[in-house]
Amino acid sequence: MKKSRILSIVLTTALLGLVLTACGKSQSSNKKHLNWTTNASISSLDPSKAVDTNTQQAVYNAFSGLVSPDGSNKVRLATAKSYHVSKDGKTYTFELKHTKWSNGQELTAKDFEYGIKRSADPKTASQEAYYMANIENYTAISKSQLSPDKLGVKATGKYTLQIKLIKPQPYFLNLLVLPVFYPQSERVVKKYGKSYGTTSSKMLYNGAFKITNWTGTNDSWTLTKNKEYYNADKTKLDSIKYTVIKDPQTALNEYQSGKLDQTTLVGKQQYSSYKNSKDFHLRKIYSVRYLSLSNKNEPAFRNVNIRKALSLIINRKELLNDVLGNGSTQARGIVPDTLASRNGKDFNDYASVSDAVNGNVEQAKKLWKKGLSEIGKKNLTISINSNNGEDAKPIVEFIQNQFSKLPGLKVNLTLLPNTVATARFLSGQYQVAVTGWSPSISDPISPLNIRYSTNAMNTAKWSNAEYDKLIDKSNDDDALNPAKRWNDLVDAQKVLLNDQGLIPLFQPAQAELIKSDIHNVRFYGNGPIWDFSETYVK
Repeated sequence: MKKSRILSIVLTTALLGLVLTACGKSQSSNKKHLNWTTNASISSLDPSKAVDTNTQQAVYNAFSGLVSPDGSNKVRLATAKSYHVSKDGKTYTFELKHTKWSNGQELTAKDFEYGIKRSADPKTASQEAYYMANIENYTAISKSQLSPDKLGVKATGKYTLQIKLIKPQPYFLNLLVLPVFYPQSERVVKKYGKSYGTTSSKMLYNGAFKITNWTGTNDSWTLTKNKEYYNADKTKLDSIKYTVIKDPQTALNEYQSGKLDQTTLVGKQQYSSYKNSKDFHLRKIYSVRYLSLSNKNEPAFRNVNIRKALSLIINRKELLNDVLGNGSTQARGIVPDTLASRNGKDFNDYASVSDAVNGNVEQAKKLWKKGLSEIGKKNLTISINSNNGEDAKPIVEFIQNQFSKLPGLKVNLTLLPNTVATARFLSGQYQVAVTGWSPSISDPISPLNIRYSTNAMNTAKWSNAEYDKLIDKSNDDDALNPAKRWNDLVDAQKVLLNDQGLIPLFQPAQAELIKSDIHNVRFYGNGPIWDFSETYVK
């Protein structure tokens, strides 16, 4: 499972008691140092193996790729000072800034060539190398049929990097923000061998910060200013110390006492208690929670009126306000809000279908009656799969209650350990699953792809020829025409929603407290990732 984009079957929320104290300016920080918290440790500092959110958070701040995310579906130049795309859209040429590694060694295009080819090498076992699928010769390399040296990536000059694709890929620049495309020092990789990336000292960095004080097993590490970073003049902080605190209440107590400068709020009670604080921030996460209806395991779900009735019977306002109560918002499609925009408008301003994402009990019952008649049944029994976490139960029980409003429908719940529930979803062993998708790249194609008929993630086996045709057009015929490609993807989501190929529920939000004297912390929703390169305390 790809941790950074396949979400576990439910959210990690908990309802906890609070000890309320005043929040305000940082007590623990000085003008140059911050104390941050996270709920899990990092697994490796090797960019080729940075998969989970916490690891990518650390690696992102310690490395600089060719480009960086810039909100929505945009990127900005980072180590690259310019780039050129050939007329056929298949060759990208990057001119690099003259930069250095954290040890003062010069960084060249050869470091990018080596890093990318190392990520592509099956021996490296990178879980995200598949993002290179469109680079020349990658498929054969991934099958060990060609040497990684044959990958279509080459340093054509000391500061010039060329990447050749097998066909145009409109979102290729968005892929380059991922760690598998970061530069790596061949000398350092060979020096440390199997221990490369296992501790913070066995690495070189080229980002705004170096990672220090991580032994590979401890639950704390520090982002320390990298004086060799090309834009170091804009990096105001000397350090950010990360501490793993798994209990949200403990983290909140540490924040209140001034030992932390930031903490994530978890659950309805914490959210309600702090939503009016001047330290409060609510950020949309680039993911959507939805119900997957298995056309394979429940023949009734092949009927569009049955699917639409199940969606229309759900009162999403009650789900958001009474069950979640944590700032999450109603999903408008499978593509998350704020993931992508065009001409100043969000993707879902173009591509949402009201009847597919809102409730209407009267209409639901009409369609339910019609659907049962069409499949020759008077009643139906179905089961909803979810994990058995304390945060999952209220959600699935709410869905069970809503579905039970349909005459003749009996709903059972199957609550399982998270690993079991996720495994069953991935193998298609369910009738209804509460699940979600969090794209790693800021392009609508990522969430839309999961309902393409042959995609491995389409475990529901929903299939629509028009939908597949639109996805294919966006990737092939219209790949070099941004306006037409955008319209293809808009139309694809409309087809998905009009056919109720899944049932969107909500888009989760991340509520957090950050001391009010801390400014310019960039936040990217598909991570989530904080960028501290220009953060300051005032």
